[in-house]
Amino acid sequence: MAGLRARQKADRSRRILEAATSLFREAGYEAARIEDIAERAEVSVGTFYNYYENKGDILVAVVSMEVEEVLEAGRAIVEAPPPSVAEALKTLIEQYYDHSLVYLSKAMWRAAMAMSIQQPESPFSRRYTDLDQRLCEQVSSLIRKLQLRGAVMPGIDAEAVGQMLFNNLNAMFTEFVKQEAMTLDGLKEQVGRQNRPLASLIAAPAPA
Repeated sequence: MAGLRARQKADRSRRILEAATSLFREAGYEAARIEDIAERAEVSVGTFYNYYENKGDILVAVVSMEVEEVLEAGRAIVEAPPPSVAEALKTLIEQYYDHSLVYLSKAMWRAAMAMSIQQPESPFSRRYTDLDQRLCEQVSSLIRKLQLRGAVMPGIDAEAVGQMLFNNLNAMFTEFVKQEAMTLDGLKEQVGRQNRPLASLIAAPAPA
C-alpha cells in the first residue's frame, strides 16, 4: 500500500508540473492561475497546495527537472568524451542547449532568471544558484577527464577553465532567452566560435 501511495503521489506531482508547464507556455507565467493549473492537472486546488506553495515553487521544480535531466545526460559525455578538446566541449555544451527548451520556454527562463536576481535570499534563488554550480562543476569535470587522457595540457587549472567556459555559455544563454529571434543554431554557432580559440590554447601538443 505504501508503494502504491508513493506512486500516486509522484503521478499527481508530475501531472501538476506538466499542466503548469503547458499553461505557462500558453498563457505566460504571470497570467497563469493556480486554479487553472489544478483544473488542467485534474486535482483540487487544495491538493495543489499539498505539493507546491505557489507558482514560484512550480517554476523552480520545472527548472530543477530540466537541469537534472541535462546533468544526467552530461555525465555520459564526461565519462566518455570525444577525443579532441573542441569536439568534447561542443558535444557537452550543445547537449545543454538542445535540452534547454524541452520544458521551459524563453519567457519561462526569463521569469526564473528575474526571480533568482530579485529575490537572492529566497529558496528559489538558492536552488537556482545550486543548479548553476553543478553545471559549472560538470564542465570542469570534462576538462579534468580530458587532462587525464592527455588531451589537455597537464599544467592547466581544469577548475578555472571550466568556470570560464561555463560563465560564457551561461551569459550567452541569457542573451539567447532575451532575444526571441535568436535561434538555438545561432546560439550554438556563436558559442562554438568563442570556444575554439580557448580549446586550442589548452590542448596538449600532438605527439611528434
